[in-house]
Amino acid sequence: MNSRLARRYGYIRRELEGRRYHWLVTGAAGFIGSNLVEALLALDQRVTGLDNFATGYRHNLEQVRAATGEAQWAGFRFIEGDIRSLEDCRAACEGVEIVLHQAALGSVARSIEDPIATNATNVGGFVNMLASARDAGVRRFVYAASSSTYGDHPGLPKVEQLIGRPLSPYAVTKYVNELYADVFHRCYGIDTVGLRYFNVFGQRQDPDGAYAAVIPQWLAAMIGRREVVINGDGETSRDFCYIDNVVQANLLAATVHSPDALNQVYNIALGERTTLLELYELMRELLARRMPHAATHSPRFGPFRAGDVRHSQADISKAQALLGYAPTYHLRDGLHEALDWYVRHL
Repeated sequence: MNSRLARRYGYIRRELEGRRYHWLVTGAAGFIGSNLVEALLALDQRVTGLDNFATGYRHNLEQVRAATGEAQWAGFRFIEGDIRSLEDCRAACEGVEIVLHQAALGSVARSIEDPIATNATNVGGFVNMLASARDAGVRRFVYAASSSTYGDHPGLPKVEQLIGRPLSPYAVTKYVNELYADVFHRCYGIDTVGLRYFNVFGQRQDPDGAYAAVIPQWLAAMIGRREVVINGDGETSRDFCYIDNVVQANLLAATVHSPDALNQVYNIALGERTTLLELYELMRELLARRMPHAATHSPRFGPFRAGDVRHSQADISKAQALLGYAPTYHLRDGLHEALDWYVRHL
């Protein structure tokens, strides 16, 4: 294991050293899913991946294979399938002990444009996965929840028990996931953990397409000398969380022993707030050290996006107390690593 992986997983290696679990990662070819697959294989775990390539890419899995090496890659089995198919979900869950459910149709904007598709995948697919995990005797079901669940609640920082009305169909689907997870525990006894992600970024996040997240989209534009559009006045703020912190949270949630930590939802973020204009200036500063043309780059301001919340910041004290979550990458550190990857691959 290289030094970067040793740093990342030092705190949970002891838990996984003596036991090789069989994991299922849904959305395995996507941004977060492929990073989870890479982390698990690096820890010599047995991994099944499920993806239909609606938003994931084969080249993400090829990069995982190159990063882990053939010996660890041999512990990976891939199923090309769709969580909207109960049959595919049942096949993927066969013999699995821990599910890390990442598959979804993301993006607030996409959900406003096509609520039917978003609901079919994020709600119908989620229930298929829960039922399949229950029937297969899965011992732990960790799933990707979302900060969009907080909706129009004005409080900052966001605490898990205080939510408002959802502002998009996507937000509705992610809240329904939490309700279904709770009901499946109450009715069938399956242990679940929901992780409310706040603006995750890092390697393999797609910079292209209409629904690309802001950090990869802006990095690709600056590298390519193209225009960056900031939606609104630049004072909208977010809690940006580097992918390694999210991987840590998933593995902690999957292996935590305390009953009090189970069947809960947690904020997974840095616990800080950065405006879009501050983010842009930091990205430009870091990129200019490698590509001098970025120093003179300037953004254009566009209209606010429908369905977006104005400010977002997480209270991560619950995850710290019950899961032992301790983010190791701050925004600047994460941007530095992400930028290295995008410069190499773009």
